[in-house]
Amino acid sequence: MRITVRKASAIIGLLLPLVAFAAPANAQASRTWVSGVGDDVNPCSRTAPCKTFAGAISKTAAGGEISVLDPGGFGAVTITKSISITNDRTGEAGILATGTNGIIVNAPATAFVNIRGLVIDGNITGLVGINFIAGGSLNVTDCVIRNFQGGSAMGINFHPNSAAQLFVSDTLIANNGAGGAVSIIPAAGGSVNGVFTRTNLAGNNSGFFTNGANGAVHLTISDSRSAGSPNNGVTAASAGNAVVVMVDRSSIVNNTTFGLRANGAGAQIFVGNSIVSGNGTGVSAVSGGVINSYKNNGINGNTADGTPVPAAALN
Repeated sequence: MRITVRKASAIIGLLLPLVAFAAPANAQASRTWVSGVGDDVNPCSRTAPCKTFAGAISKTAAGGEISVLDPGGFGAVTITKSISITNDRTGEAGILATGTNGIIVNAPATAFVNIRGLVIDGNITGLVGINFIAGGSLNVTDCVIRNFQGGSAMGINFHPNSAAQLFVSDTLIANNGAGGAVSIIPAAGGSVNGVFTRTNLAGNNSGFFTNGANGAVHLTISDSRSAGSPNNGVTAASAGNAVVVMVDRSSIVNNTTFGLRANGAGAQIFVGNSIVSGNGTGVSAVSGGVINSYKNNGINGNTADGTPVPAAALN
């Protein structure tokens, strides 16, 4: 059958609207928005924002950003790709995680995740504030993670199955249950480099907990506080893999059991320019663990201060 120019033009004219209609369905934006008065049926644009982080993330390209337009509760979210979720002082951007996790990160080993300016609240029955299963790096800035008390709940659970990095700054982690404030335990095949700066751990079941049973951990804690725990302020535990915790310009205070605890061969804590006071025992190293003091600390005022191993002067 011969198709004339006129017929061809007519066919193209019929097809174009279908193509134009279908294309946006699979499109993902590099930047999307959420609003307390948004709707997840929207395209998550600046003028038609979504209601939840879960609604926005499906419409955001890998490596993109979800921005918060105004105050609201934006719901729990599972992250499976590189993404940034950002609230730049628009009011409280909340995740109320009743009986569940606030944020789950289960992404490729090369993925980066940035979280800024969120209030993640477990409402007593919540499980984990941020549960990191897999990914390349997690950066948490200017957040509040609180009130996760359900089961073995904790503020941050960092449990990567490959080499991963954790950065936390200007963040409050408070009133979290059995699993404590921060738990860093690599899974088989995993390892962790972590840095906490200006981070306040208050009233959790335990403070910083690291365990190298499956992989090495190197953690730096600076200008921070771990206080008011019925257990330990900082724990480094190892069954052979290196677990090295550096504590600098920080306060480890008023923890009922131990301030600093190194347990097992390979577990080392180095502490300088810091206060360790008001704890049951200030410093404790057992089963081959070592605590090194740069001799410029205030390790006193504990029920028992303990005796760290002196380290060389800071360079």
